Amino acid sequence: MSEGKKPLIIVESPAKAKTIEKYLEGKAKVIASKGHIKDLPERELGVDIKDGFKPKFFIVKGKGKIVQALKDAASKASICYLGSDPDREGEAIAWHIAEEIRKVNQNISRVLFYEVTKKGIEGGLKSGRDLDRNLYESQVGRRILDRLVGYMVSPLLWRKVASGLSAGRVQSPALRLIVEREREIEAFKPEEYWVISAFLRKGDKKPFVARLRKIGGVEARIGSEEEATRVCERLKDARFVVSNIKKKEVQKAPPPPFITSSLQQEAWRHLHLSPKQTMMIAQELYEGVEIPGEGRVGLITYMRTDSFRLSSDAVEEARELIKKRFGGEFLPPKPPVYRAKGRSQDAHEAIRPTSVLRTPETLKGVLKHEHLRLYELIYNRFLASQMSRALSDETECDIEAKDALFCAKASVLKFPGFLQVWREERDEKDEGEEDKTTVPEDLALGDELCLQELKKEQRFTKPKPRYSDATLIRELEERGIGRPSTYATIVSNILEKGYVERVEGKLRPTELGRIVCDLLTMHFGAIVDYGFTAKMEENLDKVASGEKKHTEVLNEFYKDFSLALEKAKKEMDLKNLGQSEAKCPECGSPLVVRVSKSGVFLGCSRFPECRFVTEFSRDEHGNVKVQSDQDLGLCPVCNAKLVLRNGRFGRFIACSRYPECKFTKPVLLSERCPTCNAPLVEKKSSKGKVFYSCSGYPKCKFSTRFKPISRNCPQCGAPSLFESSGKRKSVFCLKEGCEYAEGRRPVRRRAQ
Repeated sequence: MSEGKKPLIIVESPAKAKTIEKYLEGKAKVIASKGHIKDLPERELGVDIKDGFKPKFFIVKGKGKIVQALKDAASKASICYLGSDPDREGEAIAWHIAEEIRKVNQNISRVLFYEVTKKGIEGGLKSGRDLDRNLYESQVGRRILDRLVGYMVSPLLWRKVASGLSAGRVQSPALRLIVEREREIEAFKPEEYWVISAFLRKGDKKPFVARLRKIGGVEARIGSEEEATRVCERLKDARFVVSNIKKKEVQKAPPPPFITSSLQQEAWRHLHLSPKQTMMIAQELYEGVEIPGEGRVGLITYMRTDSFRLSSDAVEEARELIKKRFGGEFLPPKPPVYRAKGRSQDAHEAIRPTSVLRTPETLKGVLKHEHLRLYELIYNRFLASQMSRALSDETECDIEAKDALFCAKASVLKFPGFLQVWREERDEKDEGEEDKTTVPEDLALGDELCLQELKKEQRFTKPKPRYSDATLIRELEERGIGRPSTYATIVSNILEKGYVERVEGKLRPTELGRIVCDLLTMHFGAIVDYGFTAKMEENLDKVASGEKKHTEVLNEFYKDFSLALEKAKKEMDLKNLGQSEAKCPECGSPLVVRVSKSGVFLGCSRFPECRFVTEFSRDEHGNVKVQSDQDLGLCPVCNAKLVLRNGRFGRFIACSRYPECKFTKPVLLSERCPTCNAPLVEKKSSKGKVFYSCSGYPKCKFSTRFKPISRNCPQCGAPSLFESSGKRKSVFCLKEGCEYAEGRRPVRRRAQ
């Protein structure tokens, strides 16, 4: 090497390159590969199964100039540092870059930047290593498995069901979870039960509530209003006497710092960000953000991790800040230690801010709104993980009335500890969970209490709720399905393919999703089998650690898969996707569920002799029901009856003589556009997301993801207001210039 040559650092993204370049101050050249430079071909399998599953990697279309630029830069460098992301996918990117630049420069070192800060960059450059073949082959094995399933099963779905569908190795078990949960809900039979609460008072103290727990020493199970009334009548004149008091101090441990799965779950619960949105924002925070006076700064550590490990420097910095800001009592004597389950990549750290001195308050006006909210969530979770436990005094009080036993529970927070900075969000309240009340501090054994009221309340048992993004990721993680790099794409894929839709923040399978799930379960049991999928993930982890060869894992999978594939080609059948009790009005034959590229519908079982089709829905038990006909008028083209149809982009009105007559028109909503007062229409994007737009398009381009409601804005008079879904529902106006809102006004994004 001639004198004067500089080191070359190659990373994936231009943003990350700019941040590193700023820290190195011209001491090295930094360029970006802009993601993968090689991949399997788009229009062929790209895997030679007979030759030990040898992959055929090609330069990605459009990346030729980038590859040439990498080679040119490498030929002029003293050493080439490959600094792609510190995970399996990053190792594959580095490996493929090395294959190309090795032709012009043999001096190559793999470096890992767990945080894009001066310290992280310098530490990474000092700890260069050889490329990790095991890690690379683990990623190649994963890519080949995904290609085998996607490339071989998806075309079968195109031929048998509809074009554009896909089957994914990891997304298919996730779809099965959602479909099975929906069927559990549909099969569930709610049972009536009654809760009896006594409103009691000691002297002139504030009343408190005790719930009936036992009658005659047996758990109280009251199944009807008549029975509840009899119990209340019998107890209304009883003496209510305190028979037992238990007091204890309860410690609540702080949560661990974020890993990928917990970040995605809490971002959904707290911020209502989808896993995909969360990872996109986190990637930008990791790669670097322009901060006035500092330049580009990486704000968080690498966001794809399953390790709770923290650097000693980061822990010490956090402990100093906690002591200074909150006081010594908020600091445990020793830093808490958190242990990951199973095979975590412990070389990684947990997700944390790169410096706790860079508080969320200092970044207001610097970061975009959602970037700041996510950074604040990560910051507070990291601080909370290093703080003292929260302490509560809990009181449980038993109260006897004749042969009945009532119970009151109270909890008083006496030391907040980590709760000073971390607010917990729950998905659902457990059925039968008793609400905490306030119990008088001087309540004593033998006290006789004054009964103010006996209140009976009707309730019904509930099925398990539908999965949310957060609970689905938690379920996948607990079952060992997927890895930190795949959770976000699992959720986004099944939504974008139209297999699942969001309803009030929960995931519900579409008719198409049910059909695909049933076909895969029937013909490719292994693909949707939870245990098998988890075992494959475990085997790929073993490839990364050198315990297995990727060809061994692929052979194990392909042996049974190829047999199932050949069998499915012969036997997969769409004739019996589901029958309704309804008969065809034209020929009297049964109506059956059918599917086309436009959607799912009911059609005559005598097709193609009889071409009658109609829309359908499902009742609360999942039974197929023919939608009742609406009087939509007559077709202006041929005078036939107009009917409601469901297409790829939502509902529309069409001629009943389709395909002979192709007349269509949109379904107009009663709500009106806040911009031009024309009726709104409901549509679906190409990714299956529902949105609302003006029927006056293209003259008026108003569109929104928020559901319209028929209320005039009390502030500006706009004809419709809009509401957000989820736990924190709010109502607001979307007319330009009007800021009216009931509750928190969400950030408006264009409909996707």
